[in-house]
Amino acid sequence: MHGASGSRPTLEAVAAHAGVSRATVSRVVNGGAGVRGPVREKVQRSVEALGYIPNSAARSLVTRRTGAVAVVIAEPETRVFSDPFFAQQLRGISRELAAHDTQLLLMLLEQRKDYERIGRYLAGGHVDGALMFSLHGEDPLPGMAAASGLPTVFGGRPDWPGAEDDPGLLYVDTDNRAGARLAVEHLLERGRRRIAVITGPLDQTSALDRLYGYGDALAASGAESDAALVAHGGFTAEGGERAMGQLLERVPELDAVFAGNDLMASGALRALRARGRSVPGDVAVVGYDDLETASWAEPPLTTVR
Repeated sequence: MHGASGSRPTLEAVAAHAGVSRATVSRVVNGGAGVRGPVREKVQRSVEALGYIPNSAARSLVTRRTGAVAVVIAEPETRVFSDPFFAQQLRGISRELAAHDTQLLLMLLEQRKDYERIGRYLAGGHVDGALMFSLHGEDPLPGMAAASGLPTVFGGRPDWPGAEDDPGLLYVDTDNRAGARLAVEHLLERGRRRIAVITGPLDQTSALDRLYGYGDALAASGAESDAALVAHGGFTAEGGERAMGQLLERVPELDAVFAGNDLMASGALRALRARGRSVPGDVAVVGYDDLETASWAEPPLTTVR
């Protein structure tokens, strides 16, 4: 409940309402120690009764925390907002941060000069940590994270020099190589022998590991491996469609394709339909990620979850 003037309640007002000192209220709202349970509860009741909202700038001065985490995706907005993979990741991150009363700050890379902007922001004390996704090749983001001193978690297996020997390096990933191997083994078990692959950008470890997994399965089975059966789709539906067209021109007798993500697989299905190839009758298709687009595909897409 606010006062008659509609002014914002102050620490002093909460202290008077609770019958404690201003310092005690400050310790409670800023998460400080040294306040007995009954007193803390009384202050919290007064905070709720008055509708007091702590000043975030003042709280940061006391706690040295901003209550925000930067999510840095090394992709332009056209890629991020058109790929359901990123929506899935951001939903999960947002849900987890919200459960800990922490804000998500999204930062994207449209062009090279954005690295400087992001580096300044991370080093400026505006966030408490960073999550970094979709890094490409010799990306400067890991160096910026290290220079900022922020706790950082990477999405995807890191492969920059020294990464394997860094005990403090934190990252989250799936076993992309094993997942791709299982996808190709699934096709082999169904009698397919001319199996093509559509890859994502090979300067990303997820795409590279999935290509390696494809090769592992073929090598273990003795099936033919041919450079003509490899095409690059850039992790986009348009790229998958284009790559499928190239594969059919080079190897018209192919009988299966493993696409490195579901978007590329959906593009491959479109190209196969346009050329009158039935799926899975003429060409079997397997994707990767198990996104919603897999269930919308016609026919529904077999995919790696």
